[in-house]
Amino acid sequence: MLGALFALLSAAMFALNNASARRGMLTGSVSQALSITVPIGVPIFFVTALAFGYLGTLGGFSVEALLWLTLAGIIHFVWGRYCNFRATKAMGSNLVAPVQQSSLIVTLALALWILGERLTLLRLIGIGLVVLGPALAYERAKSKHHANSGNLTGAAGEIDKRPMFRPNYAEGYFFAALSSTGYGVSPILVSMGLETKGLGSSLTGGLISYLAATLAFALLLLWPGQLRHLRAMDPESVKWFTLSGIVVCLSQMFRYMALAVAPVSAVAPIERLALVFRLYFSRLINPRHEIFDGRVIVATAVSLLGALALSVSTEVVQSMVQVPDSVVPLLNWHWP
Repeated sequence: MLGALFALLSAAMFALNNASARRGMLTGSVSQALSITVPIGVPIFFVTALAFGYLGTLGGFSVEALLWLTLAGIIHFVWGRYCNFRATKAMGSNLVAPVQQSSLIVTLALALWILGERLTLLRLIGIGLVVLGPALAYERAKSKHHANSGNLTGAAGEIDKRPMFRPNYAEGYFFAALSSTGYGVSPILVSMGLETKGLGSSLTGGLISYLAATLAFALLLLWPGQLRHLRAMDPESVKWFTLSGIVVCLSQMFRYMALAVAPVSAVAPIERLALVFRLYFSRLINPRHEIFDGRVIVATAVSLLGALALSVSTEVVQSMVQVPDSVVPLLNWHWP
């Protein structure tokens, strides 16, 4: 029960992070977003680990574990987050969400290769649905009707004449797919780095990953003009990027804590509810800067079903649902 609660909180915080970052990038840039959301994780994880008395577990990590956690931080918090923010800025958080579910395919492929996991019929169905979701969301705005399909309608039925948001599909889909590589690889690296050390080590492991990501991003600031660009950040962007950085740290904490007290098969499906939370927070925070038409909602639902199929084992399905005897052999098929 506790693991399910942590996973649900992680999903909600991650969705709020995406909506907040999207709001900040209306007046800010991707590099400005990273300059706040990456370093802010270091003091948050440090204070939390110190407050709960887990800071001493830092000395318990092997050199190999430190390497995996360092790579996880750079790949997830710098590479994955940069691509995620580029995609979100280009076409909005709602359109990015279905594409990013392909990160589960990356994770599954690595799990098959490195951890000896198996490919099942349920996972094949999940892959198909995850691939189908983004295709359903794609829409060519050929007419004024489609371009204005996201207009908000008030209680009296009047149309809100909002500024038209035109998604850049090419850039958005490209960077959303790239972000999936970072988000797909990092769970494997975190799993290898934590070495099943428990709840306390998950906090210090997160601290290691955030510290590595911060140092890597600091090297990027040596590029000419970057510091001047960051100092010119709009105060409105600072507010939203700070909120995004805080809530994404909380999301990571809840996720690590959930995995420490509950199996992955229980945590992963609940975390997929971030897709649902994302639609809600986008409507609340960015109603004028997102796409909310039927295609996006259907695509999100299809991607969610695919993500659940990828996350749930066939044993769990058979324990919860009465499956006909003729279907059992198909469910139990696996490769290799």
